[in-house]
Amino acid sequence: MPQCLLFGPPDGYDTSTMTYVRSWTRRECLRWAAGATVAVPFSRHAWAAKSSSRPRVAAVITEYRHNSHADVILTKILEGWRHDGGSGPALELAGLYVDQFPENDMARDMARRHDVPIFHTIEQAITLGTPSVAVDGVLSIGEHGDYPYNDKGQHLYPRRRFFEQITAVFASRGKVVPVFNDKHLGPPWSDATWMFKRARALNVPLMAGSSIPLTFRKPDLSLPMGCPIEAAVGIGYGGLDAYGFHALEAFQALIERRQNAETGVQWVQCRQGKAMWDTIDDGTVPAGVFSAALAAAPHAREQDVRSWTGREVALFLFGYRDGFTGAVFMLPGYARGISLAVRLKGSSQSLATYFEERPEPRYPHFAYLVKAVEKMIHTGQPAYPPERTLLTGGILDRLLLSRLKDHKRIDTPELAIEYTPVDYPHAPRPDLNSDPAA
Repeated sequence: MPQCLLFGPPDGYDTSTMTYVRSWTRRECLRWAAGATVAVPFSRHAWAAKSSSRPRVAAVITEYRHNSHADVILTKILEGWRHDGGSGPALELAGLYVDQFPENDMARDMARRHDVPIFHTIEQAITLGTPSVAVDGVLSIGEHGDYPYNDKGQHLYPRRRFFEQITAVFASRGKVVPVFNDKHLGPPWSDATWMFKRARALNVPLMAGSSIPLTFRKPDLSLPMGCPIEAAVGIGYGGLDAYGFHALEAFQALIERRQNAETGVQWVQCRQGKAMWDTIDDGTVPAGVFSAALAAAPHAREQDVRSWTGREVALFLFGYRDGFTGAVFMLPGYARGISLAVRLKGSSQSLATYFEERPEPRYPHFAYLVKAVEKMIHTGQPAYPPERTLLTGGILDRLLLSRLKDHKRIDTPELAIEYTPVDYPHAPRPDLNSDPAA
C-alpha cells in the first residue's frame, strides 16, 4: 500500500524524516492528490508549537470553495476583512478539518499559501496533533456540500456530527473552548436540542446563527430594547429551509427587542396558496404592515404578489407565548431580499427595513459575523444568546413539519424557550465599506 504525506494525521511518526506518515489506499491517495501539489512535511507538533499573540482557532467545515460560507468566513481570518491582504480579525487559523473536496476546492491551496495544516480528523484539528486541546476556539461551518435531504426538505448537513466529535475531544481532554456553529443548529430539531443540551452539560461557550441579523439595514432601523412592538411582518426569499432560517432569524433579532421578551413560541402553521392571503383579508396579518415590508425589499414590482405561486411560496405563521403573532412571507422568485416591517403601539405608521446582502467587498456582512465570533473567542462569552438560534431553528423545523402534515397548526410546547436578549449592534451605515475592526 502506498504512503501519502498529509498535513498531519499522526498515525505514524517517521523519526528518520521527521514527518508524520499514514498508510492510505490508492483511492485515498488519488482523491487527496487531485489538483494538489505535494504536501509539505513537518516536524512533530510543529503546528502546535507556533507562537502568536492572536487566539488560535480550528475550523471544522463541510467544504471550502469560492463564495462558500467557509470562504467568506475563514478567508477573512487568513487574508483580511476584504480578502485583500489588509487588516482582519485578531484570530489565527491553526488547523482545518474538511469533510468534502469538490472539483473547485480551495482548501488545499489556501492551506498551503497560509501554512495551515489540513488534518484527517476533527480530533487532530483541535489538538493539532498534541495530547490536549491546542486551540482557543472552534468554528464549525456545516454549510454547502453534497449531503442528503429529509422528507421535510431539510438539508442534512453534518452539524450534529461535527459537534459530537468536537465536544468528544473536550470531554476526553478535560478542557472546553468556545464554539461557533454557522447558521442554525441541527437542522432537525432533535439534533439541535441535543447540541444545545450537550453544550450546557459540558459548559461549552456556544454561539450560532447567520450573518443576516448583523448586516446593513436600509434604512438603518434600530429598535430600543423593551420596544412596544404591536405587529410585525417579514419578507423572505429562496428555499424554505436554507433561506427560511435567514428570514426567521432576521425577524427574531428585531422582535426579541419587544417588551417582556423572550419566552418562546406556542404554535406554528405553514400556509400556502389562498390560505396565505386569507390571513391579510381576515386581519390576522395587518395589511399595512405587510405592504410596508414588501415595499422595503427588492421584488418583482410589475406583478401582483397574490398571483405569485410556487412550491416554496409560503407563509410562516407562529404565535408567541406572550400573545404576539409572527408572520414571515416566503416569496422565492418574487422577493429578492429579506425585509421586516413593524408597527409600534400607538402609531398608525409602519417602520420597515431591508437586510442588505452586499457581495462586495467580499460579502462584508460576514465580516460583522466574524467580528462577533472574534469577540466570543477573546472573552469566552457568546456575543448574543444561542437560545435565539435554537428558538429560530425550532420554529423553522416545526413549520416545515406543518407543511408536510397538510399545513396543520402544530402546538409547540417544546419551543417554550426563554432567554434575555442583548443589545448587540449590527453593521453601521452610511459607510458600507467600514472596517469591522474600527
